[in-house]
Amino acid sequence: MNVAHTPWVSSASARRFVVLQSTGKPDDTTNPYLVQLLDALPENVEIRYFSVREALFSRYDLFHVHWPEYLLRHRTPLTTLAKRACMFLLLLRLWLTRVPVVRTLHNLRPHEQGGITERLLLRWLDNLTTRRIRINAVERDSDPDTDTILHGHYRDWFAARQVPPSVNGRLLCFGLIRPYKGVETLIGAFRELPGASTTLRIVGRPVSPAMRQVVEDACAADARASALLEYVGDEVLAKEIGEAQCVVLPYRDMQNSGALLLALSLGRPVLVPRSQANAALAAEVGEEWVRLYDGTLDADILAAALRALDEPRRRSAPDLSRRDWPRLGMQHHATYVAALGAAGRDR
Repeated sequence: MNVAHTPWVSSASARRFVVLQSTGKPDDTTNPYLVQLLDALPENVEIRYFSVREALFSRYDLFHVHWPEYLLRHRTPLTTLAKRACMFLLLLRLWLTRVPVVRTLHNLRPHEQGGITERLLLRWLDNLTTRRIRINAVERDSDPDTDTILHGHYRDWFAARQVPPSVNGRLLCFGLIRPYKGVETLIGAFRELPGASTTLRIVGRPVSPAMRQVVEDACAADARASALLEYVGDEVLAKEIGEAQCVVLPYRDMQNSGALLLALSLGRPVLVPRSQANAALAAEVGEEWVRLYDGTLDADILAAALRALDEPRRRSAPDLSRRDWPRLGMQHHATYVAALGAAGRDR
């Protein structure tokens, strides 16, 4: 079933049911993707948020998993061990009670690999998964238990924020600074880019002291580069994205990116490596908004992107109509109903 093209018409789906999310109760730092998704679900879906008590002892009809590796990791070894023990008990409960599992495939695999215990627990979870949600338009297989529900936009989320005009020649890379995102490659390419009016801005929290040092050293070596190396709120983020002439996301492995959708939602073009998912998005919104490059990012690619941005665009904003949240909320509901039906819990 591809719920991206399936109308929500089942009369049996009106029954109220309880969904335990794998994430905690939303706060100011919660990914807006999750907040918008939860707000978009129909009223007959009762949401519970993850805790040991809720997961092991409360009653729920379905478990919806986002980024499952986060259920298994912590910065201290003792807490990591406790979380893995909890995960084992949760998986045992799901298996014994036949509670269906829906998993959103934010990533094909964790960006940072864990040990053997983590891999075994994740494999068990995968075996218990009833339905999967793919959030891009790439058809990787014909798995009948995988639904396509596109990643939603952020236009409504940022509607009340001030977005300033773009600064000519400003390149921006933003988001959590992790090794796979290729910030070092961007820094190296920018260093070879001529022109005093071209600037690079890096915004986001580094995941390690080593990543922070890489960016700080680059800014010290090139006066055209600057950085804000911390978690930033929506107001600052809207300002930083608005001032960019082009957002550059040189990820080494890029299938789904909230940062890409956020830049497009605020009307800023994005330069990204060619992948099936990125090519599909470029076809959806227009190649003037999603610019693809092949191979390793270098100064020539950056210069070509900036030259192209001086040409008039065909539209004033990218077409993100397929990613409106009311539509996506109904599609998620349809996936929940299908999972409950497959497990015989739809009555």
